[in-house]
Amino acid sequence: MKYFAYGSNLCVGRLKARVSSASKVGRFFLIGHDLHFHKKSKDGSAKADAFETRNPMDIVWGVVFEILDSQKHDLDEAEGLGRGYDEKVVLVLNDEGQQEKVQLYVANPNWIDSSLAPYSWYFRFFVDGARQNDLPHEYVTRLIESVNPTRDPDDERHFRKSAIKC
Repeated sequence: MKYFAYGSNLCVGRLKARVSSASKVGRFFLIGHDLHFHKKSKDGSAKADAFETRNPMDIVWGVVFEILDSQKHDLDEAEGLGRGYDEKVVLVLNDEGQQEKVQLYVANPNWIDSSLAPYSWYFRFFVDGARQNDLPHEYVTRLIESVNPTRDPDDERHFRKSAIKC
């Protein structure tokens, strides 16, 4: 299956720990969506969401990965499919105009809370992964400047997650 990563799974080290078969296809973008950190997580923080706006000026950048069908369940579990995230099939484009039909996870509207902030370790996965995968500098800078992550109050989780390398 082809999977579009746009949040913490941009960090290849994190994604491969979840699904070892993940193989990078390339950098792509999704039109008519905007990246928000507002999906309510069970840990009390915000996670990423490719929020559908239908505005053709809104774009979410990410990476398409090929994943073995046999590992889809592992990715569904890691992403919380049915527990805050829904799955969606969309067309994404690359810089050369190539289209790919991909699966991605989007926040269920009942799990959106714009008052929350992502934890710093989670946001680092996005920032480091975006740089690792050469997402557009302006896109990454705009998000870094607009998002104010917070420190995870669970010190053990903070240090464990912070130790994961992209």
